[in-house]
Amino acid sequence: MPITTTVITGATSGIGKETALALAKKDHALYLLVRDMDKGELVKQELISATKNNNIYTVFCDLADMESVHNAAQILKTSLFSINVLINNAGGVFNNHQLTNNGFEMTFAVNHLGHFLLTNLLLPLLERGQARVINVSSDAHRMAKPQFKDLQWAHTPYSPLKAYAVAKLFNIYFTRSLEVKFGPKGITSFALHPGLVNSNFGEGLSGTGKTLLWLARPFMITPEQGALTSIYLATASRIDSKSGKYFKNMKVTAPSARAINEEGRNNLWNKSMELVAPFL
Repeated sequence: MPITTTVITGATSGIGKETALALAKKDHALYLLVRDMDKGELVKQELISATKNNNIYTVFCDLADMESVHNAAQILKTSLFSINVLINNAGGVFNNHQLTNNGFEMTFAVNHLGHFLLTNLLLPLLERGQARVINVSSDAHRMAKPQFKDLQWAHTPYSPLKAYAVAKLFNIYFTRSLEVKFGPKGITSFALHPGLVNSNFGEGLSGTGKTLLWLARPFMITPEQGALTSIYLATASRIDSKSGKYFKNMKVTAPSARAINEEGRNNLWNKSMELVAPFL
């Protein structure tokens, strides 16, 4: 049986780490795209020790830095002929408005644009592997009110939770666009809500965001539980017909009405492509 080659971002903690562990147990060849290489190597050794799977590798990738994303994709293109599963798992919420070195708002860059660039750069490998692209979104998208004329939040009053909600909506738009554009070439795509997970996510928040997290903590699930839908989408058979859909608790769920807006979806694709053009 051929080995499944899986690339995953954000696998050093939380649901990403639990997803990687489960897939390592299923003998996937894993490429962990990590921002902290020391932490990445520790997690890699943990996974090898726990699963006896030696096909686990780390590749440096800072999703906030488009040059870094480009370099990571080049390494993968040099190392691999094909990719079977790409899990765009990494994400973050940032207390203050800040710009990346490329001039992009941090929430937008880390949660959407870095993954958008990575996926587009890896398309030849994804096509060869008839890959599944899995985008970790959130039910937070239901609160999103995107401002396409101000994607960097330069003029719109910045709120960490509002910026995060918009980015998670963009994950769903991206998923559907991948299905429309590349489904005919054998690439399937899925978005998911992992649940409200008790992890270090959002630990830098203050004010209202910190209060909301504190209030929600008694209702949170474990990272192991939060990873279940990602694991399901990476391993389940006969789900190609559900490509482009949004999942929750391992089942197709209707996203918000805004999330199925075709104009917004196309707008995001076109604007994202313009922004990453220098790095393709």
